[in-house]
Amino acid sequence: MEFEIWWLLGIPLFFTLGWAAARIDIRQLISESRSLPRGYFKGLNFLLNDQPDKAIDVFIDIVRLDPEAVDLHFALGNLFRRRGETERAIRVHQNLLARPDLPTEQKTQAMYELGQDYLKAGLLDRAEETYNLLANSPYEAQARRALLEIYQREKEWARAIEAAYALQECGAGGRQKEIAQFYCEIAQDELVHTNTDAALATLEKALAIDRNNVRAIILMGDVYQSKGDTENALATWRRVEQQSVPHVALVAQRLMDAYKKLDKAQEGLNLINNYLAEAPSIDLLEVAFKATLELEGIEAVNNLASEELRRTPTLLGLNKLLDGRLMAAPPEIRPELAVVKNLVHGYAQKLARYQCSNCGFKARQFYWHCPGCSKWETYPPRRTEELNVMN
Repeated sequence: MEFEIWWLLGIPLFFTLGWAAARIDIRQLISESRSLPRGYFKGLNFLLNDQPDKAIDVFIDIVRLDPEAVDLHFALGNLFRRRGETERAIRVHQNLLARPDLPTEQKTQAMYELGQDYLKAGLLDRAEETYNLLANSPYEAQARRALLEIYQREKEWARAIEAAYALQECGAGGRQKEIAQFYCEIAQDELVHTNTDAALATLEKALAIDRNNVRAIILMGDVYQSKGDTENALATWRRVEQQSVPHVALVAQRLMDAYKKLDKAQEGLNLINNYLAEAPSIDLLEVAFKATLELEGIEAVNNLASEELRRTPTLLGLNKLLDGRLMAAPPEIRPELAVVKNLVHGYAQKLARYQCSNCGFKARQFYWHCPGCSKWETYPPRRTEELNVMN
């Protein structure tokens, strides 16, 4: 291929054409920016400076002057919702949906935003109806996620299972953990109403979905115990250690009570002590403390508490040690020891909390479903002070 000199003449030509195109784009951008209402930039500045109230006032004025500004309607509705003025947000999005000239894409967006308004306002029936209209739309995954939240709020676990499966089909990720927990909720309701066979069948479904579901095993043991089958209940609860040794603390008292019913209290205490050595826990120590006091006496209790405090130095452990020391103390020093015990107990109670690993919500009792962030299985089975010592 031979080089032609006239090709060199094309370089300045292409440069000139590129420069002209850039100038046209810049002029168009400047023209469009000048066509925007002046208040638009003022409102945007308020938003950037975290002043949503002032931004709302500015955008309201713009919308009055230019009712066709659809994007500003969306911005205004979202601001109303964020500020808690859900009625005004609902009106904004309803007005958008009432416009016959609104493009399909923006109408779908307005419907999704309206569902969000209803959800924020607690109008769950209206929110559910709105989200169901978004099937096979670009907002289908978000709508199904919101429906799943609604069914969990209303404790409609069967519908929550359907919604979770539908969400999986949308490509929104696996929901096996949540589905198994929904089955556990249904089983727990069945157990409350003494429908033991239905509860067992439901728990089998939970384990088929998530074989590592500790809660399903615990509930299965509860079902056997409610039927008077202590041996099966005991064997089932012991399966917890195969799934998660730290979670054994949640069934420690159940295990100890079952061994007592079978007249094997000492065997039960030995098992609890083995768990305590493998995975120290204040809940395990509490169960071992009571059983040791009952079976072996005060001296054995003091030795147990002292050994655990050396191994895991916590205020919760110190509190148990002082319990033992107070029982064995001579009458003349008991009042002073009781004062120390009460002081330690007060501080220990503040640390005896379970804490959600997702949102940090603290609670006195263990939850499978966090009351703060509504996530499942986010509570470690240990108290906050124990976790701090371990870390």
